[in-house]
Amino acid sequence: MSASLAPVVHLARPHRPVVVAGTLAELRGPTCGLVELPLRLWWQPHRTFDLGQHDMLLWMYENVLRESIRVDELRAFLDGATLVRVWSELNLPRGVRAAWEARHPWLSARLAA
Repeated sequence: MSASLAPVVHLARPHRPVVVAGTLAELRGPTCGLVELPLRLWWQPHRTFDLGQHDMLLWMYENVLRESIRVDELRAFLDGATLVRVWSELNLPRGVRAAWEARHPWLSARLAA
């Protein structure tokens, strides 16, 4: 395979490839209430996020998108419709945003609108 045909690998941070869901419909995580992230995704002593608080929801989504190493983590904690709704508000590393927008171009189209 030539270098020009090699798949682009986006990194969440050095040596950590971004994991992207194949479809947004498969993301059917919680949309309200309290959510406790596992220690692997959030290593602080207080790992509970109140999704009713907009800033906490954004913070949780940013961490899950950045730290997930398996698609099942994305499926467990993210909701596709919510992700679309808050996408433009998320503070994400460049590689995470690029990987998700490459797979789901309508996310970047929403930013342009």
